[in-house]
Amino acid sequence: MQDIHREIFHRALYPEFFRMVFVVLLISYSGFTCADSIAKGDMSPTSARQQELFDFVRQDCGSCHGLLFEGGLGPPLMPVALKNKSAESLRDAIWYGRGTMMPPWSPFLSEAETDWIVQMLLKGLP
Repeated sequence: MQDIHREIFHRALYPEFFRMVFVVLLISYSGFTCADSIAKGDMSPTSARQQELFDFVRQDCGSCHGLLFEGGLGPPLMPVALKNKSAESLRDAIWYGRGTMMPPWSPFLSEAETDWIVQMLLKGLP
């Protein structure tokens, strides 16, 4: 009987829960847009925008990947853990999401900003 309840939860409520979380994230970050940053793909982010992106990665990515990026709900984002990943695959994961709890961040980031984040993750954030 307990397995039936678990199955009902996972099939009915579980996906809805994550859809609601994603919507809340979208609404809460509606002010976090690319409007004040660079146009898509033009150049690297300004130093002011880089600080915003740094804070974004630390807080938002760190909430799932661990505050020290050693893993949590999401996999580790330490350079040693990313060494076998291509920059393109990391960019795509950030840009499009992963079809899991990892949402697509493309509504909030330009391609250049996403590339900057990937480079920072590969180097290791301070």
